[in-house]
Order: sequence, then structure tokens, then C-alpha cells
Amino acid sequence: PTAVGYSAQGMFKFGLNEIFKDSYANMLGEENSTKYRGLVWAAASGSAEFFADIALCPLEMIKVKVQTSPHGTFPTAFGEALAAMKANAAETKFPFGSLVPLWSRQIPYTITKFVGFEAVVEQFYKRVFTNPRDSYSKGTQLGVTFASGYIAGVACAIISQPADNLVSQMGKPENRAKSFGQMASETGMSNLFF
Repeated sequence: PTAVGYSAQGMFKFGLNEIFKDSYANMLGEENSTKYRGLVWAAASGSAEFFADIALCPLEMIKVKVQTSPHGTFPTAFGEALAAMKANAAETKFPFGSLVPLWSRQIPYTITKFVGFEAVVEQFYKRVFTNPRDSYSKGTQLGVTFASGYIAGVACAIISQPADNLVSQMGKPENRAKSFGQMASETGMSNLFF
């Protein structure tokens, strides 16, 4: 479920992000889309992730249930796990029972990733590599891209950690009847980061 789910999510996330970036930029016009480019990036990436998570959710629910079930209490083969989730849909809330928690994890993560990446690239070329971008070697440009992605990745890992912990807790039997907010309250905000 992991490979298929994250492949579908990635296709929608990256594909729709480009479509939404163009659409939102065109709605704002050239001057405003440049002036408010951070908002365009945030709106586009958040909108794309909204739809990407709909594709991911059923497969993510299966993955989390397999990972959090005590050994021998839930099937680990994909087909059997899918059948068990469908058969117990009232209990597992399959296929979209964890969609809201998934959105609360993935949308901030994706906005941070896309906006953070673009903002860090801009800052590198504004403050460190101040000549025109194309005047630098491909290796230097690749280094800037890599460093920007790394920095954005660290930021989005921090941003998404609390919701990621809660999504994992949803698969535990003792949390079956609890809401996302109730689990967060019981865990405590500082504990959600660890």
C-alpha cells in the first residue's frame, strides 16, 4: 500500500501543484502573482495536497493499521488487509476515516515544503550567489537545489510531526472511538513532537 499510495499522492501533489500555480497566477495577473508569489505557492500546494490525500487515504489507512496492529492480529498481505478493512468498515472507518487527520498532517507539510523550498532558493540567489542564476555551473545550481530541499525538508518534518503521531495513534484499538482532537488533548502538544 505504501508504494501505490504515495505514488498516487505524488502524481496528484506535483501535477496539480503546477496546474494550480498557473491558475492562481493567471487569476491574480502578472504583477500581483509576482508580488504575492508566496501566497500563490501556498495556495497551489495546499490545493494540490487536498486532492492528493484523497488518493492516498485508503492506502495510508491500510498501511497504518498493518503497522500498528499487534503481531498476528491483522493481516499483513495487501489483499487480505484491504479485505479486512472493507469488512470492518464500520469499525475502521475505511476508506476515508483518516482523511481529516491526513489533511492536518499533509497540507501544512506540503505548503511548508513547496513554499520553503522556493523561498530558500530565492534567498540563496539573493544573499549568497548574487550573480544571475544561469551564470553558475550546473553543479552549483544543483547544490543550491539540494540545500534548499534539505532545509525545506527539515522544516516540514517539524511542522507535520504532531499530526503524524496522531495519525499513527488512530490505528490502535484503544483509540478506535476517540476523535482526533481527543487524542491530541490526551497526548499533550509537547508530547506530539516526540
